[in-house]
Amino acid sequence: MTFYAAYYIIGSIFFGVFRLETYDVLIPFDFKTEPSCPNSKYMVNLISMEMTYFVCGLLFAGVVEECVWDYAITVTLIHIAVTSIVMAEFPLVWHWWLALGCALTIMICSGHLLVHFAFQDNLIYPLLDDF
Repeated sequence: MTFYAAYYIIGSIFFGVFRLETYDVLIPFDFKTEPSCPNSKYMVNLISMEMTYFVCGLLFAGVVEECVWDYAITVTLIHIAVTSIVMAEFPLVWHWWLALGCALTIMICSGHLLVHFAFQDNLIYPLLDDF
């Protein structure tokens, strides 16, 4: 739920920034918009996805303090399933998968960087002397 709440908040901000006429409630699930830079709706969808994954990577890092990659992959798999259900078809367009892969990488990297720099004193490292 946190993921989709962040997605809708960020999507709303970028709908306002790009001054689109109508708000698209399917923004997290829309993979059918044709990719092009002049298309404002596509740019809002793309930027919203990337920013949501970045912000959620930071949020997940603050909650779990490690193993952000596990949460990122789980949320992404759930997102793919929910997207398929909402749009009533499995996404087969390359640009959506490319954007999703980049977003997943951003989520993992941002989360792990925050964990590394903010929680490095709390991490448990195994002692090699015990082996």
